[in-house]
Amino acid sequence: MATVLSTKKLAPNQKELLLNSGIGLVEYDAISIEFVEFNIESQGIQNAIFTSSNAVKAIKDKDLQIENCFCVGDKTAAYASKNGIKCMEIANNSKELARKIIRKHNQKEFHFFSGNKRRDELPQLLKENNIKYEETQVYNTTLNLKKFESEFEGILFFSPSGVKSFTHRNLLDTTAFCIGDTTAFEAKRHTNKIVVAAKPGIENVIAKVVSNLKND
Repeated sequence: MATVLSTKKLAPNQKELLLNSGIGLVEYDAISIEFVEFNIESQGIQNAIFTSSNAVKAIKDKDLQIENCFCVGDKTAAYASKNGIKCMEIANNSKELARKIIRKHNQKEFHFFSGNKRRDELPQLLKENNIKYEETQVYNTTLNLKKFESEFEGILFFSPSGVKSFTHRNLLDTTAFCIGDTTAFEAKRHTNKIVVAAKPGIENVIAKVVSNLKND
C-alpha cells in the first residue's frame, strides 16, 4: 500500500479521501501560525489584499471595516466572504492577483495584510506599476523541524514554507504533490518529481495523490 506524508494535519473528511482509496497517511504540521498585534490608523479599508486565509483569520476579530477584498485561492476568498467581506478578484497565486489588479483596478488603493514569510512578487509588481498600497504584517510563520526515517510514495505540500520546513532535515527524494505553482517552485529546488493541483485547495492536492497512487 502506498503511503504519503502530509505536511499539514488534514480534516477527517480529507483523510477519508485518501484512506478510502487505499492510500496510507502520515501527517504533521510542518509550520505554525501565530497572529501578531498590529495597529492601523484608519479602521475603514476599501480594498484589502489577502494571499492566505491566515491573514483573514488574523484580522477577523479586529474592529476593521473592510469593503472589498482581492484574494489568492478559493479558500481564502470563501473565508473572507464568510466574514462579510465582498471578494472582487480571486487568483491562483500572488503574481496572477497582482496582474489582475494592475489590469483592472489600477486606480484603486489597497491594504495588503501579510505574513512574515510572504513572497515579493505581489508588492514588487504593485510598486513597479504605481499602484498605491500599504502593507501590514498580521501573522508569523515558524517552521516545525522534524526528521522522518520512513520512506513515502509522496509528500503533500501546501506552502513554500512547508517545503522549507520538511527539507531542512529530510531529503525530498519522492514525488512532491503541491497546492500551487509557488509551492512547486520551492519544491523544484529539491526534486524534479512534482505534481501540481489543478486549482489551489487541499482536496485538489488529495485528488492528484489519489489519481497518481491509487493503483500503486
